[in-house]
Amino acid sequence: MTTSTPNRAAAATPNREEFSERLLKGSVKKSYEPVVDIDWDAPLDPDKYFLPPEMVTLYGTPAWDALTREQQIDLSRQELVNILSAGIWFENILNQALLRDLMHKNPTAHSTHYALTELGDETRHMIMFGKAIDKVGGIPVRPKLFQRIIINSLPLVFRGPVLWTAALVGEEIFDSLQRQILEDPDLQPVVQRLMRIHVTEEARHIQFARDGLRKSVPVMPWYRRALIANLHGAGGPFYRMLFTLPLQYSRMGLDGQEMRRVARRNPHFHTKCVSGFAPLAAFFEEVGLMGRVGRRMWRRAGFL
Repeated sequence: MTTSTPNRAAAATPNREEFSERLLKGSVKKSYEPVVDIDWDAPLDPDKYFLPPEMVTLYGTPAWDALTREQQIDLSRQELVNILSAGIWFENILNQALLRDLMHKNPTAHSTHYALTELGDETRHMIMFGKAIDKVGGIPVRPKLFQRIIINSLPLVFRGPVLWTAALVGEEIFDSLQRQILEDPDLQPVVQRLMRIHVTEEARHIQFARDGLRKSVPVMPWYRRALIANLHGAGGPFYRMLFTLPLQYSRMGLDGQEMRRVARRNPHFHTKCVSGFAPLAAFFEEVGLMGRVGRRMWRRAGFL
């Protein structure tokens, strides 16, 4: 008697432990130590951007065209510093959540070991982002007190599927945008190297989170699935706020409030937001986690 194709496919699908073991082996083969794997002593090129021009929020607007090339480069530097600062605070949330979640896990499991490996990666990424901000002469964008209170409270509720969903919202959009700009010849070499390291290691983190959701959604109670499918929509207004912080414009002498309005009306900026969210949106649709409210929030923020 022959085995049916669906059964063979199911048998070939790795369980959580097998999948985690694959990721662990991948981490052994290709991981980085940014302190030594990036040439921090190399000089910056005064004529190269810190983000490609088309990734800057004002690109394609009269406000952008009115800037000198030197000012455009400086704006790309300020926006890079803003993004790296957000990356540090998000990695902080994720690490706290991972540690709290691991308190309830089997310490001998491959999935636990990979979560610890990811925690180590994220800690090194925080160092890498901090050193990069210092390297480009930037000032970190610090969360306000009430924001820090919220940041420190989020790990209390980020567990299981909620944790994996939050991890994907925090990682996939940046990952997608970074992949679009890795080979840009006008980019500062130190930024190119940083993004190459981050994309390589985040790819495994994203696979781990996606696998966690794929395996948990089918057995999830309907009310929890409905909650998660709509709760992630809060990422839309959050990213809209993050990408257009007035501070990044005012630090280079522009009217921060006015430039935020210009950026939020910028069709080119909207296009980049949509392309950054597209892979994650497709995944949420695939696993049945794109709720009506969540979709509406992402669309209103300009990501759909």
